[in-house]
Amino acid sequence: MQYKRILLKLSGESLMGSRQYGIDPERLKDYAEEIKTIVDKGIEVAIVIGGGNIFRGVAGASNGMDRVQGDYMGMLATVINGLALQSALETSGLKTRLLTAIKMEQIAESFIKRRAVRHLEKGRVVIFGAGTGNPYFTTDTAAVLRAIEIGADAILKGTRVDGIYSADPEKDKNAVKFDNITFKEVLSKGLKIMDLTAFTLSEENNLPMVVFDMDKFGNLEKLINGEKIGTLVQK
Repeated sequence: MQYKRILLKLSGESLMGSRQYGIDPERLKDYAEEIKTIVDKGIEVAIVIGGGNIFRGVAGASNGMDRVQGDYMGMLATVINGLALQSALETSGLKTRLLTAIKMEQIAESFIKRRAVRHLEKGRVVIFGAGTGNPYFTTDTAAVLRAIEIGADAILKGTRVDGIYSADPEKDKNAVKFDNITFKEVLSKGLKIMDLTAFTLSEENNLPMVVFDMDKFGNLEKLINGEKIGTLVQK
């Protein structure tokens, strides 16, 4: 599959590296170098990053906090991660823009579709922060929504595992990896890739998805070069 414009979805937890919480500067540096390799090839890159390394709304709600309040705190966590990633990318020599779904004029631009697309066309890496701006929606849903809005060719979901398996490979040694799978097969097999709202939105808009191991250096570039990395999900 040929890519011109992609949306890279990263989890907040991935930024922790070997730490228990927070942000690992070395992991940030590695990600920035990986992303730079594909931007240098002319690929337009947008990024959505989670906030689970700092705060999760669902976890807060389970401890008695108001869910809406918790989700807004989670959105702020994604902006903190976005700022950290932006700094790392600019240190590596890339031009970036951070666009947020909640107004924060002093630190980021407000999300406007045409503005985001223009930044991408000019070769800037665009980071989308604050999720969709609404509680009860995950950053997975935000990633699919933004990918559709900007006309991305695919979502590349960077995870800790090298694709989609029939079961959790960290718990089941007999788990089988899929190289290609359809949206319907994922649903019928009950495989957990992202939340159902995000997944359904991706299927309805015929937006392909690649689940791959982002922590293995070089995988992102190999994927862009057409090598069979991870698992491709499409209709």
